[in-house]
Amino acid sequence: MVDYEIIATGSKGNALVLNNSILIDLGVPWKAIKGVSHKLQLVILTHKHGDHFNRSTIRRLAQERPTVRWCVPEWLVERLLACEVKKRNIDVMEMDKRVSYSFFLSVCPQKTTHNVENCCWHIFIHDNEKGAPVSVFYATDTNSLDRIEAKGYDLYFVEANYTESEITERIRRKQENDEFVHEWEVLKNHLSKESAEDWLYKNMAQHSQYVLLHQHED
Repeated sequence: MVDYEIIATGSKGNALVLNNSILIDLGVPWKAIKGVSHKLQLVILTHKHGDHFNRSTIRRLAQERPTVRWCVPEWLVERLLACEVKKRNIDVMEMDKRVSYSFFLSVCPQKTTHNVENCCWHIFIHDNEKGAPVSVFYATDTNSLDRIEAKGYDLYFVEANYTESEITERIRRKQENDEFVHEWEVLKNHLSKESAEDWLYKNMAQHSQYVLLHQHED
């Protein structure tokens, strides 16, 4: 199985490291990744929101580690260039197309619904002991995975931002107090725990493991 470290998850920042060398999302301050930055070989990004795309941290990583490659959808290219990431280090991925980096790694993005352009990632890392790739799925900041399949993967990282009963109660309380109901936006842009677990149930195999991400914090 792939080693992983969740550096941060949630509205205050997101960053996840696989096998000490692959970073997924970079929405945290530099000090949060400083301890692992020297081992990173590849950074995979999803969308432009600051809790997934911290411009100052991206700029510093590009400066400190000029050989790191950046694996991104086309909508993040200009933003990376503005952070002084060298164009030659940026690998632009097409949606639904699996691309091999080398014999030990391949990736495939798929577009997901959000209030900005966003994608999930299918990542395949070869384990020398088994010979077959270890399959990893990563998805946050979306209100639905209904059109996405990742059957029988080894490891899933999936958003579970709220429970339906919890958010219903939060909306009720705010409406009673004539407060602004931010939760309507949450419903439109994030995945509930129930929806995440339903999708996982349809995709997981007996050997699969999962981690729920981006859970709500008051």
